[in-house]
Amino acid sequence: MPSRSQYALMSSKDKNIVWLISFSSAVAFFAFLIYLYISDIVASAIFSGSSDPSTTKLQGIGLFVVGYLARPLGGVLFGRYADIKGRKPLLMISMLVSTLSLLAMASLPTRAGWEAITPTLFILLRLIQGMAFGLYVPIAWAFVAEHVPRQYMSVTCSYVTASFFVGVLFSNAFFIWLSGFMTTEQLIDYGWRLPFFIAAILSAVPLLAWRFISETPFFVAMKQSQPSNYVAKPFTLLFKHCKHSVFIGMILTLLMSSVTAVIIILLPDLIELRFTLDADLFGFSHSLGIVFMIFGCVFYGIISNYQNFGKILVIGFSLLIAAVLAFFYHLDAGGDYVLIMYALLGFFAGIIGMVPAIFVQLFPINVRLTGMAFCYNITYGVVGISVPFGLSYATTLVSFSPALYIAFIGFIGIIMGLYFYNLPEFKSIDHTI
Repeated sequence: MPSRSQYALMSSKDKNIVWLISFSSAVAFFAFLIYLYISDIVASAIFSGSSDPSTTKLQGIGLFVVGYLARPLGGVLFGRYADIKGRKPLLMISMLVSTLSLLAMASLPTRAGWEAITPTLFILLRLIQGMAFGLYVPIAWAFVAEHVPRQYMSVTCSYVTASFFVGVLFSNAFFIWLSGFMTTEQLIDYGWRLPFFIAAILSAVPLLAWRFISETPFFVAMKQSQPSNYVAKPFTLLFKHCKHSVFIGMILTLLMSSVTAVIIILLPDLIELRFTLDADLFGFSHSLGIVFMIFGCVFYGIISNYQNFGKILVIGFSLLIAAVLAFFYHLDAGGDYVLIMYALLGFFAGIIGMVPAIFVQLFPINVRLTGMAFCYNITYGVVGISVPFGLSYATTLVSFSPALYIAFIGFIGIIMGLYFYNLPEFKSIDHTI
């Protein structure tokens, strides 16, 4: 690290940045995913002309998918500017855009006479929010990794990843509270605006601390070393020198996005298709699984600070395969111990908490955000759109389909672990091309 030993201890400024980014990450996931829980309600309020429940459901899903479609666009277009202009400006811009888009969504008119324009405006705002979200996630990992001493990189990146699932847990809890606090009619009339208002307020809080956030030392050192006539071409350099890193980055994103999508978002609905369980018990089990996944992310982040990345990946994904197969065999046997099994599944799914530290080191400083944003958002967009529909259909045919898919993903994770285990030491995190 420029002017600091890689064995230096974290300063109070480093810790404040990690906590600020972790808080912002939790809010970002809450703001993006809260719509998933209220999609039917929002669709009923926005598309007031439709009375068919099936049509309303499809409209709600369509609006959620729009956010995923925009993520690659935002990541690809704006990721390169973080390698040209700096991490801090783009981090602040993504927070500001997210705040304004949420505030605008909460303020959309639904009175008579606005039926034609309100749905269009909401779709446009979802696109803008998705673009901001697509940029935020990779920049959060890179921002933290380039601030802290290298010996803390893995664990601090795992804090940020764990905070994503704190946001998921908060959105789940908030929806339960909201649906119990208001009737369906009240939610459709005005209550659907409340989550967007709260998300906008929480998203604005980190912006108040912008004066205390500094540009990353790596980016500052890189800019100072460049000649005055230097012309940055991140995309050209990325696809000329880092094709292999792009491929590996997409595989790593496939691991993260698949585990997150299936275990955190889709699993309750997929299990409901083929298994009969007490709804309240399973809802609590799902929340407990998310809590243990948060612990798992931090646990794997800590031990990967001291062990070979590849070794941890092999062990972690092997345990995840065993856990998901055991979980579904247990459901097939009646699901009497679903609380314990879901907690174990969530904890072992936390193996993805150590992946961002590998992801960051794949790319040199001057193309880091370009490469990360490209890999993360393109792959996440494909997984976010194809896996829910494909896995839902497969589950209607074979009840163990979610387990088989995660086992397949775990097998890819084992292969990646073997690859990294036999790979020579990573290049220095501050190298450029």
